[in-house]
Amino acid sequence: MREIARAFDIRGNDRAALKDLVRALEAEGAIDARRARRRPSGTLPSVTVLEIDGLDSDGALSARPTRWDEPDPPPPITLDPAPRGVREPGEGDRVLARLRPAPEGGYLARPMRVLDARPRRVVGVFRARGGGGGVIEPADRRSRRALSVPAEETAGARSGELVVGETREGRLSQPDAKVVERLGAVNSPGAISLAAIHGHGLPVRFPDEALAEAEQSAAPGLDGRSDLRSLPLVTIDGADARDFDDAVWAEPDTLPNNPGGWRAVVAIADVAHFVRPGSALDREARARGNSAYFPDRVAPMLPEALSNGLCSLKPNEDRACIAAHLRIDAEGTLCDWRFERTLMRSAARLTYEGVQQAADGSGDSLPARVQAVLPALYGIYGALKAARQQRGALDLELPERVVTLAGDGTVAHIGFARRYDSHRLIEELMIAANVAAASALEARHAPCMYRVHDRPDTAKLDTLREFLRSRGIALPRGGGVRPDAFNRFLALLEDPRDVGVASLMILRAQAQAEYTPRNIGHFGLGLVRYAHFTSPIRRYADLLVHRALIDAYALGPGGSGRGEAAALEHVGTHISSTERRAQAAERDALDRYCAAYLADRTGAEFHGRIAGVTRFGVFVSLDETGAEGLVPARTLGANRPRFDARRQTLDVDRLTLCLGDRVVVSLEEADAMAGGLTFSLVAHNGEAWAAADRGGRRGRPRRRR
Repeated sequence: MREIARAFDIRGNDRAALKDLVRALEAEGAIDARRARRRPSGTLPSVTVLEIDGLDSDGALSARPTRWDEPDPPPPITLDPAPRGVREPGEGDRVLARLRPAPEGGYLARPMRVLDARPRRVVGVFRARGGGGGVIEPADRRSRRALSVPAEETAGARSGELVVGETREGRLSQPDAKVVERLGAVNSPGAISLAAIHGHGLPVRFPDEALAEAEQSAAPGLDGRSDLRSLPLVTIDGADARDFDDAVWAEPDTLPNNPGGWRAVVAIADVAHFVRPGSALDREARARGNSAYFPDRVAPMLPEALSNGLCSLKPNEDRACIAAHLRIDAEGTLCDWRFERTLMRSAARLTYEGVQQAADGSGDSLPARVQAVLPALYGIYGALKAARQQRGALDLELPERVVTLAGDGTVAHIGFARRYDSHRLIEELMIAANVAAASALEARHAPCMYRVHDRPDTAKLDTLREFLRSRGIALPRGGGVRPDAFNRFLALLEDPRDVGVASLMILRAQAQAEYTPRNIGHFGLGLVRYAHFTSPIRRYADLLVHRALIDAYALGPGGSGRGEAAALEHVGTHISSTERRAQAAERDALDRYCAAYLADRTGAEFHGRIAGVTRFGVFVSLDETGAEGLVPARTLGANRPRFDARRQTLDVDRLTLCLGDRVVVSLEEADAMAGGLTFSLVAHNGEAWAAADRGGRRGRPRRRR
């Protein structure tokens, strides 16, 4: 008993908890069940072992007992959020949980401990061994130990193939694996994206039932909808955009109570018409949470029949929409809004570059009715931009890396995307529509899935504070820093490259934005209320907001399902997690593409900046591509490096390496599949770094001539 109590951290005289635990383990078959008390048929003990099924129709985690010997199906079990100190379980995990009857039947379960996780999936390169079997070399650079694969578990994989493996405990507790999926040759087109997708567990295939629902969907007519087909709404996206879910239009407001103001319409694909609560499409969209975008493909939230078909606002085709009618005054304040279901027809599919060129008078001419909309769109952007500056929203211009692929799938170029006012125009209109959606739901006291962003943790600002201090700028201590203060600090930096490093540090200091029905405002945007409304093709949060608006304003069928409002907390936690998962997969793919692009340039020198400092070395971001790699501390000097976590510096011999320092590095190794780059230091802040001798010792810096 004492051993069991220690194993599950039951302390003191909590005899009730210990007895419940023993009963649970008896039910699981882990200990002698002969003394287990008999319970009424169809019931479960107050503490038992469960296996997580996934999400139920209301968006909450559901589970089933691991042991159920009765002929009838087990009662439904819904998991509460894990309490502090207990890891949040996921699908396939086994958990010890305390049960209580649910008012509507079945049970509510409070996790006490995750007993064991589902088998871990690993993506890597299969290497065959003589005599059968082989190993999987993980693609994740954080897990570099090869996993052995028995001959009978290779699934026919050939040496050099990219595979998905499933780990398990082998003999003598040494982990081994079996191949569960073959993804093709490691150097084949698409291998990099596939490694990121499978490595982060992004869903790949849609269930047949969901695909059938999408294929059977039909476009609605005008019944119950306003007709906006004569309004010259246009979509403005990147040249490589794969779906078009928002269209815009604007004109000067003619109402006398809004002098100098504007009218705008933001029309968003009516995904709620096609994806109904509880349907197979809805279950799959909720499980995915969002789309993920890669240079060569999309891992979509919805099947192609919807995302690239009926819900994509293609030019000159009738499409069902929910339209936000906005009124904005001359100062950029959102002063009125209304929402309606409509039928629209996009007048043109425009690109950011094309719109900017047309506005500047330097590009191809657009159709007259489309060209006529641009002055009003830029006029409303000017007002919204002024309002953004007035409220002090955080303004970080972080360059976006862009991968250009050749026809054979190899990397042709990696650079930075250009930013135009046309980008900012669309961003500001989308923000205005999102604010209107949150405000509209609050006005009707309706449940809302907010997009919130908390204040930054004061401890995370210490690194930024030290960096600014080294540039003669004082960042005050305490938690009262407003977002506009960061903008002022950036404006004081004289070196444009310092601005990029400081912007990255400001970003890293921020709290993570998330989805929740509890509104705390959006710190970065300087907004009291904010929700995501404008991209229901690719974000489940937006679909929930659409459904809430349909209910709140009686816009017809397709509103929230039974219990959806009550499950918002669960769903918010889930889709915040899937968003982070997709972002991590996208970053990993980008790192791998960068490593592949640089793989044949070993020995070349690159200019860059120190973007991260750790105990084991410094991370350098290259000016040319934004690719990031490590200069290991062991290559820097003879003495043990001294890492200062507060100042984020690394002292080696007579050299101090700091965030933002200018460096020249030489590429030593590029691992395309793992996405890892290893550099050696050539120069630091304009002074050359002497080459290492055989013992790994380096001389002190000498000025480069």
